[in-house]
Amino acid sequence: MLPVARLEALISRHAMIEAELATSLAPDAFVKLSREFAELSPVVEIAKQYKQTEAELADLEAMLADSKTDPEMARLAAEEKPNVTERLAALEEKLRIALLPKDAMDERDVILEVRAGTGGDEAALFAGDLFRMYERYAALQGWKTEIVSMSEGAKGGFKEIIAGIHGRGAFAKLKFESGVHRVQRVPDTEASGRIHTSAATVAVLPEADEVDVKIDDKDLKIDTMRAQGAGGQHVNKTESAVRITHLPTNTVIFVQDERSQHKNKARGLALLRARLYDMEQQKQAANRAADRKGQVGSGDRSQRIRTYNYPQGRVSDHRINLTLHKLPQIMEGEGLNELIEALVADHQAALLAEQGT
Repeated sequence: MLPVARLEALISRHAMIEAELATSLAPDAFVKLSREFAELSPVVEIAKQYKQTEAELADLEAMLADSKTDPEMARLAAEEKPNVTERLAALEEKLRIALLPKDAMDERDVILEVRAGTGGDEAALFAGDLFRMYERYAALQGWKTEIVSMSEGAKGGFKEIIAGIHGRGAFAKLKFESGVHRVQRVPDTEASGRIHTSAATVAVLPEADEVDVKIDDKDLKIDTMRAQGAGGQHVNKTESAVRITHLPTNTVIFVQDERSQHKNKARGLALLRARLYDMEQQKQAANRAADRKGQVGSGDRSQRIRTYNYPQGRVSDHRINLTLHKLPQIMEGEGLNELIEALVADHQAALLAEQGT
């Protein structure tokens, strides 16, 4: 059975927040309450449907138990009862999943970082392929991708590329992509047709804001310099590139993508907040029980999570032992959703098992 008291508490809390948001609030309080309201709204909607359907079933059962009920009405009630019972069971399952503990950052935008690993030029090319896969996937979700910084490989692809992906629920969908991605294929430069194995690492960080991470100005060292690379005379004359050093953690952020120094500084601070938030989350994860370390979503950057085998046209996710023979569709972004949904479902199943349901 579902926890009725908890459902009532959620519905009451939702109504209370709605009333509070209609009053004058400090900006920080408004942001926090707005997020909580947005997170509660879908759960409360299902809870209300559940309660309404539960009442509907109770009415049907009362009608069938009453000897004074008109025979025709009793027949209609008997026919309707299986449908209502089935609807109630489906809503109960939806509610169980909706009531699972949520990652507070699930609805956030993300910072996506893709870096070439072992494999030289081929690893950089693969990093480029992975980034384009995520870029296409984001476009299919209606999200916007903005490059923050990049370092191109000698023969194409990227040694490193960092981008912001903006769209509701981006982190909820992409957070399981963090880790080592391995590719097996014949490089274009390989005359003998020998299969090479190379790798790239992916990090998906939720975009944190000032409410989540407070950064003291005295902890920052900000340097400006001329941007390097393509861009013509403008790049050579303007000190638009920004390097931000967070002194307590020695974290260095370098951004030169925008021509505006102000925009580069804003992007750099956004990336710094995301890195600092992620550092804290990684520290907390390391302190959790060892039996949770291998779980999907552990965020371990050193874990090999997936293999892309080009000769066999397959992609295997090692965390859930899932292999899909649709590599081209996955690399185009459209097939990636099947992998992501499987990872989300596995994570939900693990959480349900933990709760003993």
